[in-house]
Amino acid sequence: MRIRRLTVCLLMAIMVNGCSSMNIEEFSNTQPHFVLDDYFLGTTHAWGLFEDRFGNVKRSFKVTINGSQQDGKLVLVEDFVYNDGETDQRIWTITQTGKNRYEGQADDIIGKAQGLVAGNALNWKYTMMLPVGGKSYKVKFNDWMFLQSDDVMINKATVSKWGIELGTVLLFFNKQPTNTHF
Repeated sequence: MRIRRLTVCLLMAIMVNGCSSMNIEEFSNTQPHFVLDDYFLGTTHAWGLFEDRFGNVKRSFKVTINGSQQDGKLVLVEDFVYNDGETDQRIWTITQTGKNRYEGQADDIIGKAQGLVAGNALNWKYTMMLPVGGKSYKVKFNDWMFLQSDDVMINKATVSKWGIELGTVLLFFNKQPTNTHF
């Protein structure tokens, strides 16, 4: 009886998680209009945290992102500094594959990330080998990024494994002004 109850609870959790997805087209008429290449060219700073599925903040971090165009692709160098002093770097290579469609690759990403843009929103999905405590785990990320005024962007990413939500990453981006010389 206990196994049956656990199985029913697990199936309900998977169904609820599967039913709670947004549709990118819902954001088609929102402003400001998000242009991936424009936003991430140059330097962007971000601050974030990881919250487990029970609402406990497990880790916070800062990220400096330097974006450039190389051979028609957007290259993002992300330098992470975590609250425990650990550092990490991820380098994304992002290609526009169609109108409002993008693919991205990085060393710890399995296959290719897929992105769709509409209005002020970007939905970015990928599978990643996530290092935790000396081991790496294959997890899925479903990122929703929303551009706001004043070059601020809010990002909420759901992290899951086998369809079960493990936690949420919250990030706040701030695009840095380009230095101009007169």
